[in-house]
Amino acid sequence: MTQWTQAEMEKRLVRYADLKGLRNAFIDARTPGSDRKENFTIIGPGVSENKAQVVHIPEAHGFNFGAARQPFGCTNSQHSHLTAETFLVHTGKWRFVFGANKDEGYLDVEPGDVATVPTHMFRGFEKRDEGTGFLAVVLGHDDPGKVVWAPSVFKMAEDFGLKLLKGGKLVDTTIGETVPEGAELEQPPTAEKMAELATPSMDELSKYYIPHAKMAGNPSSLLAAEGVEEAALIGDVDAQDGFKAGPIIGHWQHGFALRRLKLETGAVVAQHSRSEQEVIFVQSGTLEFNWSEGKLILGAGDTLTVPIGLVHGFRNPASADAIAFIIRGAAAPAAPQFATAQAAE
Repeated sequence: MTQWTQAEMEKRLVRYADLKGLRNAFIDARTPGSDRKENFTIIGPGVSENKAQVVHIPEAHGFNFGAARQPFGCTNSQHSHLTAETFLVHTGKWRFVFGANKDEGYLDVEPGDVATVPTHMFRGFEKRDEGTGFLAVVLGHDDPGKVVWAPSVFKMAEDFGLKLLKGGKLVDTTIGETVPEGAELEQPPTAEKMAELATPSMDELSKYYIPHAKMAGNPSSLLAAEGVEEAALIGDVDAQDGFKAGPIIGHWQHGFALRRLKLETGAVVAQHSRSEQEVIFVQSGTLEFNWSEGKLILGAGDTLTVPIGLVHGFRNPASADAIAFIIRGAAAPAAPQFATAQAAE
């Protein structure tokens, strides 16, 4: 049984300042407008097509957690995923654009908002305000599969010396890489495949978005206390920790639940353990994570993964609210087990 020392827990913390990104993770890396984006794989293998992508924490969680960082005007080309793709807007204003040709609707989002996009449809996103923005992304399942690119992306990539093999490996001919003998190139989706990737109506897509202003604490949350709110964001089914399904419910399986935890100055969440993976991404403020062996102070943009069964608590030691997104690695998370209740048994 692992003893979760200070040193061991620090290995499970990825600080924003320590993130290692890649500018050529995908086939669209040199496409004008997409050539300045950075991709990050924080937890799990992700969907990068370049073997040079750094994976910060490879441990399987039942989902993947990564991010994109892009300057003003930078785009992420139209693509489709086989599993859930959920966006947590950390900084910057963004536009999600739908359809293979970017002409089937769009959604504008800003810091603190959450949007999830159905599987099997084309989406892309672009940074639409000055400066650099950071978009955290949850992908469903341990293996999220490979990306399906819109037909136009293949032509643009070839013009800039990039080829994609079947299986998802990127070949960069500008640095002397060649297509291995016998290897097959990935082909643009067929007309039949394109029909399978039809875009839902904007009425439907709007149900999968929740702005930060509408994120309300659930009084039935078992973590709720003075100065502490836990808000439901994504829940495909009812859970056992005080949360009903919703407000975002996918017609596809997310395989995880997403919550927002807010602590006012000095507020505390009592020591407890969880039965599923718990990943904490700090949106804003300062959050203290504490357990019997020590504590970690998390700041905006930091990511921590909590071992299953570790008894831990939270505290806000700063003068501003601490706001964190929590990804729980089950569609229906179990109730937390509080240390005081365990001691009494």
